[in-house]
Amino acid sequence: MFDALADRLEGAWKKLRGQDKISESNIQDALREVRRALLEADVNFQVVKDFVAEVQTQALGAEVISGVRPDQQFIKIVHDELVAIMGETNVPLAEAETKPTVV
Repeated sequence: MFDALADRLEGAWKKLRGQDKISESNIQDALREVRRALLEADVNFQVVKDFVAEVQTQALGAEVISGVRPDQQFIKIVHDELVAIMGETNVPLAEAETKPTVV
């Protein structure tokens, strides 16, 4: 599952390679690939919808830093949003006081 997700996301990054700036027209294909990758990985539809909307908002407002390619900038935006959604730290599973623990 993670290999398929990684392959789809890699395809999204390839769509932005060779571009000179991030614009609405050139990120639509990349966002479509990100959306498909997350949905194929069984991520909730509403979470994907909110995630893609937030990434699009941040990407359209982002200035590409000199020395950084647009695909690298887009990867950073997606990474930062994934970290914001999933959390910055690894939280262990809660355990019940009496066994068994139901997850």
